[in-house]
Amino acid sequence: MTDHQALNILLVDDQRLLRMGFRLILEGEDDFTVVGEASTGLESLAMTAQLKPDIVLMDVRMPEMDGIEATRRIAAEHPDVKVIILTTFDVDEYAFEGLRAGASAFLLKDVEPEELVSAVRVVASGDAVVAPRVTQRLLETYVRAPQKQPVPLASLSSKHSAPLTTHTGPGGDLTPREMEVLGAMSEGLSNAEIAQRFFLSEATVKTHVRRILTKLDLRDRVQAVVYAYEHGLVIPGAREE
Repeated sequence: MTDHQALNILLVDDQRLLRMGFRLILEGEDDFTVVGEASTGLESLAMTAQLKPDIVLMDVRMPEMDGIEATRRIAAEHPDVKVIILTTFDVDEYAFEGLRAGASAFLLKDVEPEELVSAVRVVASGDAVVAPRVTQRLLETYVRAPQKQPVPLASLSSKHSAPLTTHTGPGGDLTPREMEVLGAMSEGLSNAEIAQRFFLSEATVKTHVRRILTKLDLRDRVQAVVYAYEHGLVIPGAREE
């Protein structure tokens, strides 16, 4: 998906005024079309199947079926559809569960219009790095470290001299470079920023990201970050300076 291709968007929220506000913002873009609105998670499933949107903006607290279960069903039944969770609080267990369920990002409901537009474009492109500081704080708050010894994020950096070995176990068969890239992804870095850090081309970084997702059988890069935290491949709070 590129910025020049039309994006079809489904709005899911039980507050009509919020849907109206988002519709006004999104339809101000020449290449955005709001193809439908749903007020419950159950409605969102039927409309996703019928309308085949590219992006679903999904509230989490709704009657009949909440946005978490709806996101889980959409991710399983419509893998090409990207879901962005909408939440009121920046550190919200519902938002975290939404990411675990298959959402590609989450946004605060009071997001600035330009941030909303940018987030939709970024998620559609597959390079989902939305509010990385907020996302990281969310992960650090709700991820429970496993009993296995985690790999400190700092040790994943090429700036350190400690040798890296191919990771097996929770990390699958990731190469040293893929572990480095996964670590950088977990910091919320974009492909361009990862390329700059490791002196690689963006095309090479994209290849590494694609291989990481394939090896770990994950939906997108946000799922890779959640996976890295949940399986102790990075330590909450262990960020590079």
